[in-house]
Amino acid sequence: MSELTMEKLVGFCKRVGFVFPGSEIYGGMGNTWDYGPIGIELKNNIKKLWWKKAVQESENSYGIDTSILMNPMVWKASGHLDNFSDPLMDCRECKTRHRADKLIEEYQRKTNNFDVNPDALDKAELYDYIIKHNIKCPNCGKLNFTEVRNFNLMFETNRGVSEDKQSKIYLRPETAQGEYINFLNLQRTTRAKIPFGVANIGKAFRNEITPGNFTFRTIEFEQMEHQLFCHEKDAKSFYDYYKNFAMEFFISLGIPKEKLKFKDHDKLAHYASAACDVHYKFPFGWDEINGTHLRGTWDLSRHQEFSGKSMAYTDPFTNETFVPTVVEHTIGCDRLALALLCNAYDEEVLEGGDTRVVLRFTPQVAPYKVCVLPLQKNLSEKARQVYKMLTKKFMCSYDESGSIGKRYRRQDEIGTPYCITIDFDTLNDESVTIRERDSMKQERIKINELLGFLTPKIEE
Repeated sequence: MSELTMEKLVGFCKRVGFVFPGSEIYGGMGNTWDYGPIGIELKNNIKKLWWKKAVQESENSYGIDTSILMNPMVWKASGHLDNFSDPLMDCRECKTRHRADKLIEEYQRKTNNFDVNPDALDKAELYDYIIKHNIKCPNCGKLNFTEVRNFNLMFETNRGVSEDKQSKIYLRPETAQGEYINFLNLQRTTRAKIPFGVANIGKAFRNEITPGNFTFRTIEFEQMEHQLFCHEKDAKSFYDYYKNFAMEFFISLGIPKEKLKFKDHDKLAHYASAACDVHYKFPFGWDEINGTHLRGTWDLSRHQEFSGKSMAYTDPFTNETFVPTVVEHTIGCDRLALALLCNAYDEEVLEGGDTRVVLRFTPQVAPYKVCVLPLQKNLSEKARQVYKMLTKKFMCSYDESGSIGKRYRRQDEIGTPYCITIDFDTLNDESVTIRERDSMKQERIKINELLGFLTPKIEE
């Protein structure tokens, strides 16, 4: 197989219907992307599988869906208004804008010189490092940058007809605050006792200076987050649990362990006592797809302070009253989808020298589970009957255009694990041929046995 590059993957995803450039007919817009018919199925499967693990199969965890727009005081209390920024610098020559820490990271990747952690440097130290190591503008190749300054990442908008200070609101940069400000509602309505968790899946927005690497870093993205509220004495054990929860979840989706690694944070937020990411080995290098954070009592205490509402919990058994500690588990849905695409992509050389592109998704992850193929169009009536039966259980596709070989290849390259062919014998014996994607082996099976055959292979 030739090396998978991001350029190749972007072209492939557009060609087959996973991801399209945003606003493409108008020339695009700054690294925004639209998920096509196949891509949205992949993404929905990821969310369903995560929700099943994080809520359905987790005792004392509940779901919530919070607003993108919230009272601006939420962001004052959380610290985002004052401290949520990236180190920005401009090239004086070509007027392009860059993140200082990302310039250093790219230089370190190219030179294999990881002498400092850019996250641990202040603005002056970032600038001095760039000048000392002669790190030039990636756009024009000149070394003539402004000094580093803070750039707030939140998108601003206005509520109402006037654009005054009082009408200013923000698109949320994370979903977590919606979970924290609903702590009292959650505890009251579920009657949950500490420890309990809340999960949320939703869009977040960050005015990134240097988005890039396809869907890895974008200005609009989707998060899958779970916050656990617990007693401080139990927090470390839960932190360790959710670190391993993330790793095991990724492996269950078909990502081999050798393409994953833990990376502890070198620099912690002032309120955190521990933080660890899971990194995946992308074509552009190792990078984050998950974070686990031991956030302490910071979040609930801040909202208690700014709202005037008590966030204290009284243990019904010990009568101890305390503000709960938070253990956060978060996954970037778009980043995980990208990791799964990278992991699944394969170019296989067949006997005779032909090459087929195949996405080796697990059946649970695959956008379409089954494709129904009539051998000829005059068999479509029977094929449609089989298709309608299967769609009540699985996401299926139907294809009657072109040779059967070409149709198999089309399904291989979007990762469909099973193809079902209806032929003339089907009309007599009520049997079909099932082809398995990876082995390409075929076997004959009765139509009335299809669901019993496919269900354990697809859902377990």
